[in-house]
Amino acid sequence: MIWQRVPPESGAAVMGLGVMSVAGHLAGFPVLSAVLLVVAAVLWALLGAAFLARLVFDNERWRSEAGRPGALTGVAGTGVLGLALVLHGWSTGWIFLVLTALLWLGLMPRVLRGLATPTVGVSFLVCVGTQSLAVLAGQLAADARSPFLLAVCAISAAVGLALYVLVLIRFDFRQVARGAGDHWVAGGALAISTVAVAKLHSAVRALAAPAELATAVRAIGIALWAITMCWYVVLAVAELLAPRLRYDFRRWATVFPLGMTCTASFGTAAATGMVWMADAARLLLWPALLVLCLTAWGTIHHLTTPKPSP
Repeated sequence: MIWQRVPPESGAAVMGLGVMSVAGHLAGFPVLSAVLLVVAAVLWALLGAAFLARLVFDNERWRSEAGRPGALTGVAGTGVLGLALVLHGWSTGWIFLVLTALLWLGLMPRVLRGLATPTVGVSFLVCVGTQSLAVLAGQLAADARSPFLLAVCAISAAVGLALYVLVLIRFDFRQVARGAGDHWVAGGALAISTVAVAKLHSAVRALAAPAELATAVRAIGIALWAITMCWYVVLAVAELLAPRLRYDFRRWATVFPLGMTCTASFGTAAATGMVWMADAARLLLWPALLVLCLTAWGTIHHLTTPKPSP
């Protein structure tokens, strides 16, 4: 059966396509954004069907795979796709928020119990999955002026940052030079944390919270953005010094941080009024698109190339 051959990490493709749709929307490329959104939504539906089929028909395997950090790509992919749909005017944000929360509650305890040491890039998905919930809650909180969703966003963002530190202090930094693509999540997790704080800032302002609170959230966002950019430079230089050109499905975990860093720059620009950050975000969009195209081509080539007989 096809659903039996789909690994839980496949949600990384939805994450990458979804965040690139968001970045394209913010950069002012509506057609590109819409196309990526459609592809991400179709893939999300297919992977969701495979997830449910495995849960029902192969529960033992599902339980085994649900404890892997890669399973959290389903959480993050759902949250990011929900954000993209909201930005495109769809009124499905609450549905995706509930789905993201349910997946987080069902998978996160399993993953944390089995988290190995030292950690690798995919381990940072415990942060990414949590922040995807914060980002979508923050967007909806600002739109609906909901104090409840503001609290959900703030708590999720704080928990996500705590989980980031938990993984970072156990991280094998040799992965920066050796990783096959998922090592970029070390920076991507901070990028989505930056977006979460930017959404929190928007919600705080929409709800007319005290100015001191908005100023504090703004300062945290700037600090996170600066660290995110440092990670971006370190990871990019490491790729140049130690090129890893062979195709690996884990490169979808590179697409996501590249797109999320672009999105984080747009979000921080909106929160701070620093126009040059938005200009930087538009520049960051192009290498992200290049890696997206190369990874998509590699995946299609890999799936369509006949495998040699044993």
